[in-house]
Amino acid sequence: MADNLPSEFDVVVIGTGLPESIIAAACSRSGQRVLHVDSRNYYGGNWASFSFSGLLSWIKENQQKTDVNDECEDWRKLILENEEVISLNKTDKTIQHVEDFCFSNQDSAEDIEEAGALSKLPVFGASGAEGAAQESEKESAPVGSALPGAESWEPEKAAGSDPASATERNDAEITSEGGSSHSAPLGESTLELGKTEAAPSEISTQEPKKITYSQIVREGRRFNIDLVSKLLYSRGLLIDLLIKSNVSRYAEFKNATRILAFREGKIEQVPCSRADVFNSRQLTMVEKRLLMKFLTFCLEYEQHPDEYQDYESSTFAQFLRTRKLTPSLQHFILHSIAMVSETDCSTIEGLQATKKFLQCLGRYGNTPFLFPLYGQGEIPQCFCRMCAVFGGIYCLRHSVQCLVVDKESGRCKAILDHFGQRISASYFVVEDSYLSGSTCKNVCYRQISRAVLITDQTILKTDSEQQVSILMVPPVALGQPAVCMIELCSSTMTCMKDTYLVHLTCPSTETAREDLEPVVQKLFSLNTETEKETENEELEKPRVLWAVYFNMRDSSGIDRNSYDSLPSNVYVCSGPDAALGNDCAVKQAETIFQEMFPTEEFCPPPPNPEDIIYDEDELAPEDSGFSNSPETKPEPSPEESCGGGSTAVEQERNEG
Repeated sequence: MADNLPSEFDVVVIGTGLPESIIAAACSRSGQRVLHVDSRNYYGGNWASFSFSGLLSWIKENQQKTDVNDECEDWRKLILENEEVISLNKTDKTIQHVEDFCFSNQDSAEDIEEAGALSKLPVFGASGAEGAAQESEKESAPVGSALPGAESWEPEKAAGSDPASATERNDAEITSEGGSSHSAPLGESTLELGKTEAAPSEISTQEPKKITYSQIVREGRRFNIDLVSKLLYSRGLLIDLLIKSNVSRYAEFKNATRILAFREGKIEQVPCSRADVFNSRQLTMVEKRLLMKFLTFCLEYEQHPDEYQDYESSTFAQFLRTRKLTPSLQHFILHSIAMVSETDCSTIEGLQATKKFLQCLGRYGNTPFLFPLYGQGEIPQCFCRMCAVFGGIYCLRHSVQCLVVDKESGRCKAILDHFGQRISASYFVVEDSYLSGSTCKNVCYRQISRAVLITDQTILKTDSEQQVSILMVPPVALGQPAVCMIELCSSTMTCMKDTYLVHLTCPSTETAREDLEPVVQKLFSLNTETEKETENEELEKPRVLWAVYFNMRDSSGIDRNSYDSLPSNVYVCSGPDAALGNDCAVKQAETIFQEMFPTEEFCPPPPNPEDIIYDEDELAPEDSGFSNSPETKPEPSPEESCGGGSTAVEQERNEG
């Protein structure tokens, strides 16, 4: 139980978001004793994914914003005279302006129960792999092997996984939409790898099935709805880290199948690869040659500084106008390939973004992006599981009252939890949302506007229903930001059959609804079933069944000195940023880890079972054929079994 936790650790991590989870995994992997706590009852913080009923509970909680009273009201009496405290927040204040709407039939929805729902019991003080497995599998357990080339490094019983599921993890694979999978060595660059071959839709003009609100509630566990919407660049820092550390074995990924563009009121598919460009019917032969010539230049633009150095002070959009590109090509490059702002992005930034996009093409599919099955919230859980495998201790629903600081040295020496227990450590990692207003009084936060829609059909009909699409919608008015839209199909395991899950994200200028509703109205129909649709155009648009808008704090890029009186051994992790990828979180995690342990490698590859050296007392006696002692061979501890103990190693060798 949590009140029997050890009183001393090397590292205490507060919050289970992506950067905190990466740091916890890296510290545990390097041999540090790690305590990872979160006051929430789920992993991920603002990086989490929810079932539909779970999201409704989250919405209700953030709309009410009730303060939590201290269970231990006299905890300040536990502070010594030579100590001072940094109080921590008990409630999350990073979410604002939460508004949800239902556009489908709500008749008799109140009595509907979620199919397969189980009562959830809190888990306190779960240690090692058992703790991570219990909590992560309550919502949606990470699935087997994942990225092509990510070879399994642990015996099949690692992290408390069952043998049946472990068998599926032996070969790294990426699942296609048709349910097939492809194995390939790391770094194999082929457009066919993981390419989608979904079954064609029955009739593209067929009326979509009518989905009621009660159906959504009943199938609520089919949904895994992300609080933050991101994709993984196939050659991005997160993919490299997942493969290097072999955390990829705990998750499965799916290709983003198409890049879309919104121009002149129409949605078009953007050709990405060389084959797509020359097979495209949207472009003339002259445009195809111009596009290929420019993209080839972007791949090696550093070698031709004379072609862009005169435009370094210009925007990327202005630079594109000088390259003899047609308006449609400029639009494709700016909004669908570089995916940058028309007014704020410099020429160098635009060239860098275009080069990154092109370098990621073809590694795992026909687009640069991957999406984790069951949602983005799986990724923090995967790193938590790695931490647990190497001995980290996890406690959810475990709030921390304060950080205890030594007045003389100015260093943080311990935390005080809600049971009044003092837990000492050398280093402390805290997610930004836990810091109180007095600590953050000089911090200037940005905001992210988010919307999540459940719709009845895809944004662009083709012969395949199972598409993962990304669309950058240009600003609807001057001064407004571009909006990133990601549409997920049911084969991503994020929504029920015959529905689509749509995420919209942009930097905030107003409330989320004010920022994003104009885009929603352009692309979707908001008519309810009882309203008569008079225009054919509305009939062609996907209909929104349910929607939620909210603003989320963007605490990325904040200078450490902005926090008031922060001890030198306390490190702050930011929440999600507005970018499409995850590079910011990975860079931050690596920077913090290297500051704490400059001589240690960041998330090194785990050892091969054959290379593990065992102590003599772990091996069976071989000097005689019998023994008077009943204990002829000690049983491995759970930690040894999970981390590559002798029994598991023998099993893997026998299989070999």
